[in-house]
Amino acid sequence: MLKNAYILTLISLFFACNTSEKDSSTATISPFDQKVDSVLNLMTLEEKIGQMNQYSGFWDATGPAPKDGSAAKKYEHLKKGWVGSMINVRGVENVKAVQKIAVEETRLGIPLIIGFDVIHGYETISPIPLAESASWDLEAIQKSASNAAQEAAAAGINWTFAPMVDITRDARWGRVMEGAGEDPYLGSKIAIARVQGFQGEDLSSEKTIAACAKHFAGYGFAESGKDYNTVDVNHSTLFNIILPPFKAAEEAGARTFMNSFNELDAIPATGNGFIQRDILKGEWDFQGFVVSDWGSINEMIAHGYAKDSKHAAELAVNAGSDMDMESYAYVEHLSELVKEGKVEEKTIDEAVRRILKVKFELGLFDNPYKYCDEVREKETIGNAQMQEGVLDMAKKSIVLLKNENNLLPLKREGQKIAIIGALANDKTSPLGNWRLAGRDGTAVSFLEGMQNYQGNQITYAKGADVYTEPMTFAKQVQINTSDRSGFNEAIANAKQADVVIMVLGEAGLQSGEGRSRAYLDLPGVQQDLLEAVYAVNKNIVLVLQNGRPLAIQWAHEHIPTILEAWQLGTQSGNAIAQVVYGDYNPSGKLPMSFPKHVGQEPIYYNYKNTGRPHEPSPDEVFWSHYIDESNAPLYPFGYGLSYTSFEYSNLKVEKIAEASLKVNFDLKNVGELKGKEVAQVYIRDLVASITRPVKELKGFELIELNAGETKSIEITLSENELGFYNNEGDFVFEPGDFQIFVGGSSEASLNQRIEL
Repeated sequence: MLKNAYILTLISLFFACNTSEKDSSTATISPFDQKVDSVLNLMTLEEKIGQMNQYSGFWDATGPAPKDGSAAKKYEHLKKGWVGSMINVRGVENVKAVQKIAVEETRLGIPLIIGFDVIHGYETISPIPLAESASWDLEAIQKSASNAAQEAAAAGINWTFAPMVDITRDARWGRVMEGAGEDPYLGSKIAIARVQGFQGEDLSSEKTIAACAKHFAGYGFAESGKDYNTVDVNHSTLFNIILPPFKAAEEAGARTFMNSFNELDAIPATGNGFIQRDILKGEWDFQGFVVSDWGSINEMIAHGYAKDSKHAAELAVNAGSDMDMESYAYVEHLSELVKEGKVEEKTIDEAVRRILKVKFELGLFDNPYKYCDEVREKETIGNAQMQEGVLDMAKKSIVLLKNENNLLPLKREGQKIAIIGALANDKTSPLGNWRLAGRDGTAVSFLEGMQNYQGNQITYAKGADVYTEPMTFAKQVQINTSDRSGFNEAIANAKQADVVIMVLGEAGLQSGEGRSRAYLDLPGVQQDLLEAVYAVNKNIVLVLQNGRPLAIQWAHEHIPTILEAWQLGTQSGNAIAQVVYGDYNPSGKLPMSFPKHVGQEPIYYNYKNTGRPHEPSPDEVFWSHYIDESNAPLYPFGYGLSYTSFEYSNLKVEKIAEASLKVNFDLKNVGELKGKEVAQVYIRDLVASITRPVKELKGFELIELNAGETKSIEITLSENELGFYNNEGDFVFEPGDFQIFVGGSSEASLNQRIEL
């Protein structure tokens, strides 16, 4: 740590020489800012640019140095201090090895920030983010992120590329699994919870890591749901739907942002100064730094916005992208661009200040090896706290979609239960996508979870595969559409069963980045299997394991009980079994609408009314609709059942200020079991200067009630909830008539009108 001690000594000397004369003029400058400037003053232009350069792990960090090729070039850059961050280097031994080069072999000894995609857990995997969002439990979501941060930090990581806060309305887009769904209000609350979970109250703690709000901005609105596709949205959608979760993340203190692959207003986001400089760093006064997504700087060439890598570097840095992830554009071209006058050195200085400040905030200058404790790594990863945390989160994420005749919960004994479906015995798919440190085969399968209960007789048959070959991140998933050889065994078991539990859906890598789908039905021959089993036994519980909303209209019309179990992570099987047997009463609510048919996509609850919203007569065709399907979703946003039932009544809405009102209502558990309900409050601004949606979620509360218990709920809506952004990006509140709705989903009907 000699170089690091040297640089800290110089910082101390800088303070000693400058404190007395600058006391009055620097009263608002934080110690971190002063320390950053002291380091910046020591750096050459090339060393500054090096801090803006990020490489993925390119050799076995504990082995010999690479001798040729691109790996050798990157290694030389690392030794020169021309690398500010590395990603995909994990484990204390490996992180310590690369950090040692940066700290002890470079001229200034500036430590690396080590990034990794800690999306829903590190090695102990929590439910996919979309599933966690279905819990509507902000405290649980924050704790989940905190546990993930602790595991990752114990493995040497100090920066995660999460949370993804993109709002999306199209289930065809594979990355819906990584976000919070379709609603900006819920998405904003979850963004705050995740940022606070990752970063905690003290970013310098060895148990916290820096968060990264991504993808800035509009990525979730890719046309036709195709990943990386063009985005074309108006300013109302940008300001009111897309940006609010990002603003919430910034206000929660997210230390980094990542820009997106898509274009916005015909300019790639990586080179878009309007969103990066004008909004993020200007209007919002964001003090952290912006990192490009993987290779997105050079991708501006393919967009047709940059003529070559040098031009791309110029556009990106001037637009506000501070760090280059794996394009090599900055390290290769920025120095020349500065000398040519196409990039001002003060632009470089600004970016480097931001990066160094985060490193100081993480405590890396005080102790570059603070995240490199082998004992803590061994004690933390996979420990009981982590396992208990992901189990709790998984149970809270499950959504009961249908339960005719109270088929669930199951009886404890005396039943013959046939479990059918390849996913029921799958120990990898429940981990979902984006679990890079998760180990294949480590999830508790549903079959294993059910076998923990001894009172019933269980048989198992695969029935059919979900896919045809092993799936990897590098290979597109081939869907098997013909193999029905396992049908006979499944049908035979179903004939003998009192209850059939069919576990169907998507394999773990059939959603996620690059996994867009043109069809949203059950992949392969699973639908045929479902119908074949239904023909011999109608007592079916359908357990869905998937990373996105699916179009399951046939199942909704025929199958008595449907449980949305998503991809729930390491403790998946135990969580589902506990819900199936009633040890946990499901309380999840959908964060995305489920379509009846893929042709309805994108489908979402907070749509605009249009000038022809409703059918005026049975014979009329000139209104906004399909001729072959209804406009309504199969299951709406906010929907979810329980083993008990809830009743809403006594709604009273009263004005308490010019731009504020109080919503009071009673919630009663009218069933026979204790349960939780997410009580939701929606508004409609009936007349405004720009058209407003038919409903907007503006408040919710997760409430637990005993059987027969009633609770009075009070939710206050202020100007923040009642206002909106105009097309210039100004937040406004306009007095007028509002309609307030309360209920258990976005189809809430109990309402009252009020004038403000």
